[in-house]
Amino acid sequence: MNATEPRRRWWPRSVRARAALAAASAAAVILVGIGWWVHHDVYRQSTQIAEEQARENLLALVDQLKEGVVPSGRSAVPYEVVATGRRTAVASGGGMEDFDPGARHVLPTPSALFAPPPNDGAEWGYTIRPLRIPVRHDHHPGNGLDLAGRTYPVLYADVWAGELGSDKAAALGVTADATLRAYVVLLPDTAEAITGTTDGLLLRAGLVGLVLIAAAAYFTVRIALRPVEAIRALTASVTASDPRERVTVPATGHEITALATTINTTLQRLDDAAARQRRFVADAAHELRSPLTTLLASLEVALAYPERTDWPATATTAARQTRRLHSLTEDLLLLARLDTRAPAADPETVDLTALASRLAEQYPLTERPLTLTCDSTAPAYARGNPDAYERLLRNLIDNAARHAAHRIQITVRNQDAWVVLTVHDDGPGVPTEDAERIFERFVRLDDARSRDRGGTGLGLAIARDLAHRHRGTLTLAPRTLGACFELRVPRASAPDEE
Repeated sequence: MNATEPRRRWWPRSVRARAALAAASAAAVILVGIGWWVHHDVYRQSTQIAEEQARENLLALVDQLKEGVVPSGRSAVPYEVVATGRRTAVASGGGMEDFDPGARHVLPTPSALFAPPPNDGAEWGYTIRPLRIPVRHDHHPGNGLDLAGRTYPVLYADVWAGELGSDKAAALGVTADATLRAYVVLLPDTAEAITGTTDGLLLRAGLVGLVLIAAAAYFTVRIALRPVEAIRALTASVTASDPRERVTVPATGHEITALATTINTTLQRLDDAAARQRRFVADAAHELRSPLTTLLASLEVALAYPERTDWPATATTAARQTRRLHSLTEDLLLLARLDTRAPAADPETVDLTALASRLAEQYPLTERPLTLTCDSTAPAYARGNPDAYERLLRNLIDNAARHAAHRIQITVRNQDAWVVLTVHDDGPGVPTEDAERIFERFVRLDDARSRDRGGTGLGLAIARDLAHRHRGTLTLAPRTLGACFELRVPRASAPDEE
């Protein structure tokens, strides 16, 4: 089993679904972060509000004690007032009265005071610290609020009975030198309830938001991909034999416009390549048919009239046409290899001066009296395949030999980072409008000359392809007399320098 198959079962394949999933995932991360921040901020602010309310209740208790009034047991927050020298609580409420009033007070007794407590320059002072409400057998919760056994933040403040007077102290049921302490329990229930409600709202809003974001992303991408679907449907009808279809370029100017333009450009290149291939096949068939027709006609006539046939002349004709077929086949195979852009063998350092001098000495000039010379001043090194360079230079010399009147000259020079090799003949030259057309395949400017003498029309095309394969150029240099082909390839270091 392929390792990717289980993954494909749940992972969406369409771009729309993937975009929706990605948008929902990103939104989920953002919403979780926002929810976490809101949760903590709401809890903090709710706790601050609860503390402020407990502070106000504590202040009201202290004011009542200073007036000699026993606080009422009806209270929204738990509280208890204890005093030194007294076993039971002075007052309690908000849930603290669920402990037996006749038993000992729940919260600890304060230390004795002999003067009013300092207020540190404030209007009044209080202390807040966590205290645990003990679990006692006399606790009977009746209002549903069970405080026993839990630890709560508790606010408390002390009042010295000595500053109240004996009447107020007596009204409170404490001695004149007693110390009273008012406790207010800070319940987190309100903050937790508010935070829980907020969390529920955030959860529902977040889920709805994720669904809306995923849906919006899905349909947005779906609408955005409609031109892509149109492009896909149109390009699906393109075939190798008929790549003439073109996609509609949107006028929006976004990435899909660039995609449509690129596809049209690619289709145009495919159309041009198909047209060149058809033309190449037609030209190759035509070129192959000519020598085959001549060869077949010669042999059929010889076989029809064997007693009147000049067999040596027939064999000579057959051999000449066979050689032409062999040359044409070799050129076609070489062009096919060049068209595949197959990687070349490891390049070598080739001395083009030595190669040109050797070809100038060995080139056969038997048909017409021609002078072939090589002019060079120093070695000219280039990187590449020696056989390819020799084939390139032979094709240029063959072309010059077919058109030269008396003389062919090869020059090799080093110019900066380039090696420049030229092959110049004193023939009729090439018209300016045909300077590029002569490098096309099966092109012959002189249609009146015989095909046997004129070659296959592939030599210059092969030479230019070989030049490009060696990162060089092959062009027709302007001359007033004859034709001059100029080869430029990158210059290489000498072997001893390497």
